[in-house]
Amino acid sequence: MTWVSFLGNLRRIILKSLLAIFLYLLAFFIKREPKMVLFASYNGKSVGDSPGAIFEALRKHPVYSEYQLVWALKKPYPVAGAAQVVKFNSLAYYKALTRAKYWVFNAKMAPYYHKAKDQIYLQTWHGTPLKRLGHDIEDTGKHYRAYLTHGQMVKSYDQDSRHWDWLIAPSSFAAEKFETAFQFPREKMIQVAYPRTEVLTKVTPEKMKQVKTTYKLPLDKKVILYAPTWRDDTYGLDGYHIKLQVDFSRWKTVLGQDYVVLFKPHYLISNQVKIDESLRDFVFSMPATSDIHEAYLMADVLVTDYSSVFFDYAILNRPIYFYMYDLDVYGTALRGFYLDVQDDLPSSPFQTEDELLFAIRDKNFDQERLRVFNQRFNPWAQGNSSQKIIEKIMQ
Repeated sequence: MTWVSFLGNLRRIILKSLLAIFLYLLAFFIKREPKMVLFASYNGKSVGDSPGAIFEALRKHPVYSEYQLVWALKKPYPVAGAAQVVKFNSLAYYKALTRAKYWVFNAKMAPYYHKAKDQIYLQTWHGTPLKRLGHDIEDTGKHYRAYLTHGQMVKSYDQDSRHWDWLIAPSSFAAEKFETAFQFPREKMIQVAYPRTEVLTKVTPEKMKQVKTTYKLPLDKKVILYAPTWRDDTYGLDGYHIKLQVDFSRWKTVLGQDYVVLFKPHYLISNQVKIDESLRDFVFSMPATSDIHEAYLMADVLVTDYSSVFFDYAILNRPIYFYMYDLDVYGTALRGFYLDVQDDLPSSPFQTEDELLFAIRDKNFDQERLRVFNQRFNPWAQGNSSQKIIEKIMQ
């Protein structure tokens, strides 16, 4: 370690320690508001995912009409139904964090946050895991996310999970994995489908058309949603970077007569991916921070790699294909899997682009395999999760 990096790390440690002391004192002096709920989705990147679904259920429920529903956003903008919007990691945010009786978050929070004993923290999490998490990731001696050792990575999970009062587990499988990955007791898990999936149980052709029109997608073509995940070894100072390992020109040649592609990067991706100008009528992009559930509604087909998006998308009973060009490396050197990717997924993965494209073109997909998959991983997708969760943590 160089002196520059040592001093940089020391500075961060001192700043975090001072902030931790400040937040502790703030919690001591500021009184809790018993009818205040603070929401943060992906650390302030959106108002979607399960916190967004719970927010909508609360604001529409007459019993909670007097509650203050506060959103924390990195780039604040007015949110319908929100009593207040604060800038994530600002002084106003820390005050809200201290005042709110309830926290509803879907990702790890900073280790210096202070949670008082009379506050309730609901961690919704953000997906059924295919990739190993937390304590379940094998210590290979390599750095995790470029800068953290295995021990530091595990500690980062533990520092947050010790504050959780409740954790959502959308299936028995997820509950089992969360118990070991987070070292979190199953009796404190709320076992219901993710609230964000409620919209997927109420899809109509009219809704699909409406969303496609909003995103200016052609109505006379089917839509392939391409939603790859990030790689642990592509981490930079500004977040994860992605380098597309697909040839969209080839996709257009094979599938362009019947399909267009909707490209949705993972929310952690920080770099901008440029699509060739010649493909602008075939490849349409969504921002990394946009709500992927709208993309689900538009998509007739999903193509992904190791992202957990397929667990939710499966509820729609539409074809799912896996393009895992780096399967050997990813499965051993990076994360490892909870599932057998050849047998447990809704379809077997492809490692070459042409195999993938020809399978989509020929509609080569086993619908019965998808049905069996849903029985195991989406057993509770009935559209009433938010209400059950609200009753559990508030009543």
